[in-house]
Amino acid sequence: METYGIEEYGIKTSGFIYRNVPAGSLVEKALLNKEGRLSRAGCLCIETGERTGRSPHDKYIVDTPAVHDLIAWGKVNKPISPQIRDIVYNKIVDHFKDKDLYIFDGYAGANPKYSYAFRVINEKASQNLFISNLLIKPTPRELQHFQEDFLILVAPECKMDPSIGLNSEAAVIIDYEKNLVLIAGIGYSGEIKKSVFCVMNFMLPQRNIFTMHCSANVGEDGNTALFFGLSGTGKTTLSADPHRKLIGDDEHGWSRTSIFNFEGGCYAKCIGLSKKSEPEIWNAVRYGAVAENVKLFEDSRIIDFNDDSITENTRVGYPLNFIDNSEPSGMGNIPKTIFFLAADAFGVLPPISKLDKNSAAYHFVSGYTSKLAGTEDGITEPQATFSTCFGEPFLPLDPLLYSQQFQRRVEKANANVFLVNTGWVGGSYGVGKRIPLKYTRAMINAAINGELDYVAYETDEFFNLNVPQFCPGVPQELLNPKTTWLDKESYDKTAEKLVKMFQENFKQYTNFPEKVIKAGPGKKG
Repeated sequence: METYGIEEYGIKTSGFIYRNVPAGSLVEKALLNKEGRLSRAGCLCIETGERTGRSPHDKYIVDTPAVHDLIAWGKVNKPISPQIRDIVYNKIVDHFKDKDLYIFDGYAGANPKYSYAFRVINEKASQNLFISNLLIKPTPRELQHFQEDFLILVAPECKMDPSIGLNSEAAVIIDYEKNLVLIAGIGYSGEIKKSVFCVMNFMLPQRNIFTMHCSANVGEDGNTALFFGLSGTGKTTLSADPHRKLIGDDEHGWSRTSIFNFEGGCYAKCIGLSKKSEPEIWNAVRYGAVAENVKLFEDSRIIDFNDDSITENTRVGYPLNFIDNSEPSGMGNIPKTIFFLAADAFGVLPPISKLDKNSAAYHFVSGYTSKLAGTEDGITEPQATFSTCFGEPFLPLDPLLYSQQFQRRVEKANANVFLVNTGWVGGSYGVGKRIPLKYTRAMINAAINGELDYVAYETDEFFNLNVPQFCPGVPQELLNPKTTWLDKESYDKTAEKLVKMFQENFKQYTNFPEKVIKAGPGKKG
């Protein structure tokens, strides 16, 4: 039996070993192993067990002298010893000894100059299908000469003993010195994808490549736009434009000459998905795709995208070419327009504002959006959420490094940066209303087309933002959020409250220039 070199890692199995097999074969094996069911459209639907999202408290970085001074240790990047890594590694290897194993050899990084080769070994066919959708597939010649840069072992059924020094029975361990990722006790496939992203966020900034948690699209004229935003802000929706080609929906690099997708697929949140609102994603949920934690209508086997009984974080992973209007190269020109998306449930941020280089640095590092009342137990009013550089859980290095690279790239590109509120106006959530998508799209298009370069701006007194006084296709009264509130005094109090949240959050960044700090929210005396 062909072993494909796995004995080099100390792995031996009495089962079969499959490498880079077609999607149809993986679907067949997943069904035979009772890992999931097929929807009417042919999408493989699986459940991930008790963990239906990432497990940040179970994620660790191996602390060795070679990387110790590079890592920004803290609540996100928690150290673990090489000794515990060895225990987990050996436990996984022992767990594999009687399992069928599935290998996928692929790449992250559409720009060959900055690409890394990943070998992923799964015990589940469904998770191998997932990662084969998300990474970039090698050509037959590349596969023949493939040599991995990083090895990822994934064993969701392998439970750990927390007493060895772990938080729970699960573990995600990244060893940047040994080029190794271990994922044990977790069935949520997003952990594989995001571990690759963490690796890219470690390797590429040291090669002067700016790494980004954003989506990207490009027009027929070659004009590239980037969309930074946390979950629920509209990143995927706004970048999926029928008049522009999708480069990627989540992870990109920015070199001196281009931007490039890290991935070969998409991992879309699909709760509430409808054919009318997001036809591109709807049509991608078909044979070859993998959906996580969705429910089927038993009589028709159609997916009920409104069913959140397992989790609100339902997901679907599919190859990028499942999107008809995608850019096959995964690359684009240096961007001229950049958007920071914030779903402001307080209803006080302007729908769109233009940022100078210092305020752009401030809001990039802040990574603001807000949670809605009722979305989590105990949340009775909107809560501010800040995620450093719009990707805090995935940044192993000092945030200042990513911020400086962002500033240098934007300044050299002479790109326009806009802060876009995709949330509420006329009051906070529960009182006001969500900004209509058609107006947000009009603002996005006006910014990309340069129509906001020649209008008058006024300064927002609370947030120190430059707000356009006119935007084609958008009611003028909508542009100034205060005018949409009936209770102006309540607006002032709410705005002051959010300003203080911004300021309090930014206190953690002690090594940023004063001019960046002063560019943030707060009345200027």
